[in-house]
Amino acid sequence: MELNYREKGTGEPLIILHGLYGSSDNWMNIGKKLAGRFRVFLLDQRNHGQSPHSDTHSYEAMREDLREFMDRHEIGQANILGHSMGGKTAVYFAAAYPHRIRRLIVVDIGPAAYPQLTESNPTALNHLNITSALHNLDTDSINTLQDADRALAETIPYQQVRQFLLKNLKRDKQTGRYRWLLNVEVIRNELPAIMDGLDPDQYKGYEGIASMPVLFIRGERSPYIGEKEQEDIRTLFPEARIETIEDAGHWVHAEKRKPFLKLVEHFLGEH
Repeated sequence: MELNYREKGTGEPLIILHGLYGSSDNWMNIGKKLAGRFRVFLLDQRNHGQSPHSDTHSYEAMREDLREFMDRHEIGQANILGHSMGGKTAVYFAAAYPHRIRRLIVVDIGPAAYPQLTESNPTALNHLNITSALHNLDTDSINTLQDADRALAETIPYQQVRQFLLKNLKRDKQTGRYRWLLNVEVIRNELPAIMDGLDPDQYKGYEGIASMPVLFIRGERSPYIGEKEQEDIRTLFPEARIETIEDAGHWVHAEKRKPFLKLVEHFLGEH
């Protein structure tokens, strides 16, 4: 799949992968800051942003999308930074193509599977609630983004989350109607695959995934990297560093941009 992307700066390649419901736009500020030292590629993953839609939304598929992108742009090896779903894509890529990563940064996601949607888990149920709300929004009756915000507020109480989601709602120039850039139906159907991950048991007793330098960054207030996830990280990446940014939630790069950038720049600048 030929992914849409944005490119900034010159130097050593740095590929940035956004999270679920996101796009390359969400990382433009970070990308611009890093473009002084790196050739930054900001990708739209499949079914997101301006990239093509597909009936498949698995990490194996997104891993191969990344490989194809690097091959197409003749990038033999790159630094890779991924947030949430993008971080999990990067982990799958590291497991399959470790020689193609110089340094790996995974932001606020563990490498293993999260509980399935049938279980009573706040993370899984939250995504089920969000995708149902997006699916149920009658875009034909929406005249303004404020209309959409009011409709989503009935099931998504957090304004910050709604504003993030509404960045995916765009007015079609030909019809004048609003439409989702997200492939809402497929993402909704593929939530179990999005909750999937690598099996740490397959790496126990071994050296884990090849020893490229690895940094995991977690938000202090986020539920995504707890004690279990840190154990999984140590199994798959025994030499990985895990850093916590204080008073940050899941969107750590947006909530605490300065300390986030400081960690990233220091890690990427190490020799």
